[in-house]
Amino acid sequence: MYRRITSPGRGTVLLTLVIAVVALAACAAPQRQAALGHRAATGLRSPSAFPVTVTDDASRSVTLATQPRRIVSLAPADTEILYSLGLLDRVVGVTTYDDYPAQVRSLPKMGDFQTPNLEAVAAARPDLVLVTGGVQADVIAKLEALGAKVLVVDPRDVDGVMRSIGVVARCTGTRAQGARVVARMRADLAAISRRLVGSTPVRAFVEIGWDPLYTAGRDTLLDDLLVRAGGVNVAKGSGYVGYSVERLVRDQPAVYLGTKSSIGDPLGLKDRPGYDALRAVQSGSVHTLDDDLVSRPGPRVVQGVLEIAKALHPALFR
Repeated sequence: MYRRITSPGRGTVLLTLVIAVVALAACAAPQRQAALGHRAATGLRSPSAFPVTVTDDASRSVTLATQPRRIVSLAPADTEILYSLGLLDRVVGVTTYDDYPAQVRSLPKMGDFQTPNLEAVAAARPDLVLVTGGVQADVIAKLEALGAKVLVVDPRDVDGVMRSIGVVARCTGTRAQGARVVARMRADLAAISRRLVGSTPVRAFVEIGWDPLYTAGRDTLLDDLLVRAGGVNVAKGSGYVGYSVERLVRDQPAVYLGTKSSIGDPLGLKDRPGYDALRAVQSGSVHTLDDDLVSRPGPRVVQGVLEIAKALHPALFR
């Protein structure tokens, strides 16, 4: 359906959700966020905190009687949350889309993101299975029928990501580490906001799919990242929506953003029909975004905000 959409293990997870629906501090090194995954010491894990009951992102009440020791993650973002909590030693299965951190590539595979292998999940004997919403909504009941304890992690904005990290931390007995991860995210976001004080929001368009053209509108994670980075989304629709080139020319965004899996080489946009009428293309104000940083609702979304802020306000984020 989409051309230029490659490497399903990366940002195309976001576009898969679209198909299902429609059918750090500014000067800090990015490694700081990744390093959080290595800081969880055994003393931070609290078996005495169980049983624990939480409400997941599907508004389901989930109770864990004991601390889970075997965890399956069926979404790359969920795996990144577990990594940030120092729990990779408990992860016994991930999807074929999972690629961060690098060591997850050697973990047992439970099928792909769209069609998890339920037999493989059952064989892994998990105490807890993390899933997302959208295309995975129908596997929840199937997993529970197999006797699995299922937690839905499906945040829609940055605040939701931080809440989800706290929920996963409670469910895994790593509350202290979860608090550390969230505190670091808040500090890095605050540092970005301080640099934006007094700046004028920049009108921007975010491409997530081409031929047909798709964008992230209001009430999406990408829109939230854009606003936090000092931008204004020219797309007025809600959710992940189709867009015409004619409408794009009328909107005339000052900056054109696109996930790498969609736009590829930014210089190629000038060859698209009608794109020579876009002032952002004429001036070279086209920037490629790392799919994983802007489409996976995990701890690294703060790096996504910083990446967008650099594109919108280069003078403030040199």
